[in-house]
Amino acid sequence: MTYVVTEACIKCKYTDCVEVCPVDCFYEGENMLVIHPDECIDCGVCEPECPADAIKPDTEPGLEKWLEVNTQYAKSWPNITQKKESPDDAKEFDGVEGKFEKYFSPNPGSGD
Repeated sequence: MTYVVTEACIKCKYTDCVEVCPVDCFYEGENMLVIHPDECIDCGVCEPECPADAIKPDTEPGLEKWLEVNTQYAKSWPNITQKKESPDDAKEFDGVEGKFEKYFSPNPGSGD
């Protein structure tokens, strides 16, 4: 098992989760975070820290796509270990459906 970041993170990109991760397995894209599944130790401390409820265990049904997204982009996006300010419009996108098709960016973020 590993944890994955899902669509709920897109355009919200709260970074509360990265500060509590004991193995620094979060990677930053332009408008979302991902978890490297080979680095995640399945401790689960990040899940309750996410204000957007975007972090889920990969054992939940229907998360295969998100495991693939997390695996792919964790290999090319920079590592992030410190909390940053969330985007100014994060609250406007919190809970919005269909964000992957409309807003996902494959571009890397700045990392630490």
